[in-house]
Amino acid sequence: MPLELGVWRIDEKPVAIEASGIDQEKRLEDILADNLSIASPNWMMIGRQVMTSYGNPIDLLAMDRDGNLVVLELKRNKTPREVVAQLIDYASWVKDLRDDDIAVIFEDFQRRYRRADETPSLDDAFREYFGVKRLPEELNDSHSLVVIAAELDSSTERIVRYLSEEHNVPINAVFFRVFKDGDSEYLTRAWFIDPTEVESGSAAVSPKEPWNGEYYVSFGEYPDQQWADARQHGFVCASGGSWYTRTLGLLEKGGRIWVNVPGQGYVGVGIVTDTVVPIREFTVRQKQDPGLRVPLSDVPLVATEMFKNANDPEIAPYVVGVRWVKTVPVEEAIHEKGFFGNQNTVCKPTSRRWQHTVDRLKQHFKVE
Repeated sequence: MPLELGVWRIDEKPVAIEASGIDQEKRLEDILADNLSIASPNWMMIGRQVMTSYGNPIDLLAMDRDGNLVVLELKRNKTPREVVAQLIDYASWVKDLRDDDIAVIFEDFQRRYRRADETPSLDDAFREYFGVKRLPEELNDSHSLVVIAAELDSSTERIVRYLSEEHNVPINAVFFRVFKDGDSEYLTRAWFIDPTEVESGSAAVSPKEPWNGEYYVSFGEYPDQQWADARQHGFVCASGGSWYTRTLGLLEKGGRIWVNVPGQGYVGVGIVTDTVVPIREFTVRQKQDPGLRVPLSDVPLVATEMFKNANDPEIAPYVVGVRWVKTVPVEEAIHEKGFFGNQNTVCKPTSRRWQHTVDRLKQHFKVE
């Protein structure tokens, strides 16, 4: 069934707002190029109308926080076969891009579309955008493909789902519509496949395997969350909106997690002890009296801004309790070439790379 989206204004009774008749897909490229977080806050724009060696330009090229590339192609007036075939053709070119190629693409994007007197380096822009200390050691270790459309027909849906589910192609589609209500316009977004389903298998070329029961957790270090606090008080967390926090709900009591600090490496393995709660509701045990629990807000924290947005349920941190089996400080994080990485806070990976990563981490942490 073709994906459809409607918007109603609620007055005395719901009033349907009509979709705008403007050439939406022509406008979408400008809108997304200016603010790609509308599609995903985990993507940083690095290129627009990027010319391939095949003579056709990629509409938009992005990079996620793991340093992997995201190819975005607007459907425009292409047939389903044309847009998907074009994406796969672009993927065959993107997979061979080296670090210096990507840096040149980013510099060209800054020069052509940002027109700043001094353009930032890819390293500086990445660190600032994602709030990390350095660029990942390996760029373009994998890639994903995204169809962008103002409407999705059943043929495109069938092709995308078939490639994703049957052939493990990291492809998805995101559906945008513009609705006009008087002088105001509203942009809506809907993913065809939940992004966590596409991303949890990684974009590796290896086939999917059954989930091994081990959870992956990404723990970025920011002013409102620090690994030292999580390590000391027994928790993992996320903040900044539902995109980051919702996957914490995947964690079940008794599940084992492996924690990765993006750009640094793996820092801990533990067992989930509690389900996700808002930070205001999370309590920690006292070392001097293990039977006594106090609010996390009552203990000293390295993250000085952890409770800054605690009263705003939309962007407040959410926390999951963990009993640590083994941890190391960030300075001793474990990283090897070929380790699994993912932009979601939590996922249940189904790629061979994840099994390889867990097997290696068990040796490093001496965990059965």
